[in-house]
Amino acid sequence: MKLINIKTLLSSVAIAAMISGCAQTTGNQTYDQNQNAIIGTTVGALAGIVLGNNVGGGNKGRNKVIGAVAGAAIGGAIGYSMDKQAKEVADSLNTNVNNNPNAALDPNQDLIVSNTDNYVKIMFRDDMMFETNSANPTPSASAKIAKINSVLQKYPNTLVQVVGHTDSRGSHAYNLNLSNQRATNVGNIIFNSGAQNQIFSRGCSFDKPVALNNSDANMGLNRRVEVYLYPNQQSVIDVCK
Repeated sequence: MKLINIKTLLSSVAIAAMISGCAQTTGNQTYDQNQNAIIGTTVGALAGIVLGNNVGGGNKGRNKVIGAVAGAAIGGAIGYSMDKQAKEVADSLNTNVNNNPNAALDPNQDLIVSNTDNYVKIMFRDDMMFETNSANPTPSASAKIAKINSVLQKYPNTLVQVVGHTDSRGSHAYNLNLSNQRATNVGNIIFNSGAQNQIFSRGCSFDKPVALNNSDANMGLNRRVEVYLYPNQQSVIDVCK
């Protein structure tokens, strides 16, 4: 197998990182709508170079160019799709895309739609979703969750993962069961609303807090359900770490 020129690879990665750093915004602003498409194209091109170098026979230089072009097309399409889906999901929920990394620490933000080049994430605070110690979403929460289906109908190949998170009060086992039940019930609402997508649910107990569990306010931030939308299996992340 031919080795890739590490200087070229690192240079391309640095360019991708520079693009990412320049386009990020703060506060309640969103990323540039083309941002993730650009990152996806760059990363896809890198993958294409690897592919091109490993194609047997023929002109290696030509293979590298073809591989890079194909990788760029795939990466760009995924990035653009995630941007587009995030915007459509936010519109369906009457909110905006918010990629501010500190948004989850704002107690006034009880519904946050964000995205990367690999997935869309919808975060619902437990306070707006469930009664205390209940795993059943309220009627108003159920209606809001079902709205996601209007977007999923356009993307039947999108993978849906629903994840429950709790605060640290009570045992890990109790919270694992509660977070699993909440995630499962939210997933069932999405399914029963007519979604044809593959839907998975998982509970994380209190393994992935967004804030220290050292006050009632912070514990409220940690109690949440997150819905991830992925373009493919390769994009799925470990949501409990």
